[in-house]
Amino acid sequence: MSTQADAAQHMDAGAAHEEPNYIAVFIYLAILTGAELGVYALGFPTPIKIGLLVALAMAKAVLVALYFMHLAVENKTLWVIAGTPLVIVTFAYFMLCPDLSHRAWAHTPENQTVGIRPAGE
Repeated sequence: MSTQADAAQHMDAGAAHEEPNYIAVFIYLAILTGAELGVYALGFPTPIKIGLLVALAMAKAVLVALYFMHLAVENKTLWVIAGTPLVIVTFAYFMLCPDLSHRAWAHTPENQTVGIRPAGE
């Protein structure tokens, strides 16, 4: 009996929420995409560029999850389920960031060949 009452209460709560303004969400996503193109075109150093692009992509993912996947009106348990991978990915990014930024700055001069020895040696 309580299951039917819980389902009815959940349906009432779901019917009570108003539809999001999808046009506004689309405009925000377009602005964030424009910001990504601007970050790419401005010529920031590679580690900063990567960090900014990841942050903008995460902001876009949050907007899509909130409004198109309807997480804004869901229970907190579903928030935890959806947010856990985001926390793990963010943690992994910051743990790998020093290695990635070092590799982005490390380069060899154009006239130096790596791993090939001259014929006389």
